[in-house]
Amino acid sequence: MASAAETLEVNAENKWRLETPHPVGWARTPRPNANKQKYFICSVDSHITPPMDLIPSRIDEKYRGYLPRMENREDGQYMIAEGRKPFKVISADFQGEDMYRAKAAVMTHDTDAGMQVRLTDMDYDGIDAEICFPNGPALAAYAAPSEVAMAAFRIYNDWAAEVTAKYGKRCKVVPTAVTSDIPAAIAEVERIVKMGLDIIALPTDAGRDKPQYNHKDYDPLWAVIEEAGIPIAMHVATGDDPRRVRGPGGAIMNRAYSHEMMVHPIAAFCSAGVLDKFPKLRFACVEGGVGWIPALLDLMDETYKKHHFWCFPKLKQGLPSEYFRSNAIGSFQEDRAGTLLVEPYGLENNFCWSNDYPHHEGTWPHSGAAIERDFAHLREDTRAKILGLNAAKFFNFEIPQPLI
Repeated sequence: MASAAETLEVNAENKWRLETPHPVGWARTPRPNANKQKYFICSVDSHITPPMDLIPSRIDEKYRGYLPRMENREDGQYMIAEGRKPFKVISADFQGEDMYRAKAAVMTHDTDAGMQVRLTDMDYDGIDAEICFPNGPALAAYAAPSEVAMAAFRIYNDWAAEVTAKYGKRCKVVPTAVTSDIPAAIAEVERIVKMGLDIIALPTDAGRDKPQYNHKDYDPLWAVIEEAGIPIAMHVATGDDPRRVRGPGGAIMNRAYSHEMMVHPIAAFCSAGVLDKFPKLRFACVEGGVGWIPALLDLMDETYKKHHFWCFPKLKQGLPSEYFRSNAIGSFQEDRAGTLLVEPYGLENNFCWSNDYPHHEGTWPHSGAAIERDFAHLREDTRAKILGLNAAKFFNFEIPQPLI
């Protein structure tokens, strides 16, 4: 099957995505179907939309009024989601590949047909494996009251288990839970592990009116996850609503704020003694970028040393940054600052790449060019680790023999 990308128009606004320095001297290539041996490439952040009626058709009737819905008002159409500001749907004049990205990754009940399209798009982009996060209504469920959200996610997680059971060697659909109801989250972790799933997605924080992840109330949840031996994946914009700003600059301002939200779990896990109590707990900060992480690690270490009289508990490993290096990863799509700082800061084992398929802020279907732009200055071993080896180790992917 041919990928849709082969016939898509690269419209003028996307021509820059094709630019590449044509690197020389790389031992491998990020390009598919190349004569030179290819890197193993794992996108640790891709997205999938379950069948649109999956959750509404299966959820208890008493919860249906809380599900995201479209509403026509005098000034336009809005998406309404319980717990979030109404979102005005502004139709964009999508052209060429932008149009495909806007509609891709939506599954129907014919799972095999949908996955064949997806796998073909992966092949075209050189992607050997991917971690798939919910998109569309399934993603919006984070904003609902905890009881409703967990009911929706149990349905989604059942579907994720079905897809992963068949396609998990290349595509792991990540189950998820909310942490605003800790006993329910514990029960769901135990349930998804019994179904054979080996990752759990949790929100970047539990919400403004809830204790943050440094609180002891979460210890039973961390204990169950540690015992199960599965990593936590925290995707950007799954905690508090990042859409704080309306009007001029809002698109950029809100995206910048969503990255700021990633500070919450990193600071909590690395400075509050969580990883002293649960040393095998691992967490991934997904789609938050990585260029700012070295500065955050410096800030946490400096504060721990200079404010020693206020900082508690005293950490067993030493400095907060050491916990990030031993227990965490962060992911990015294009992040020049991150690739420039990764080796000087010794974070070669902590950064992972993604194409964020099919989102516009991602790199599909021009990931090869994007990688060549950002990775040319890196050592060969660093390049291989960030593109896939770190992800394979962290998320338990088997690397196909030709790519080892």
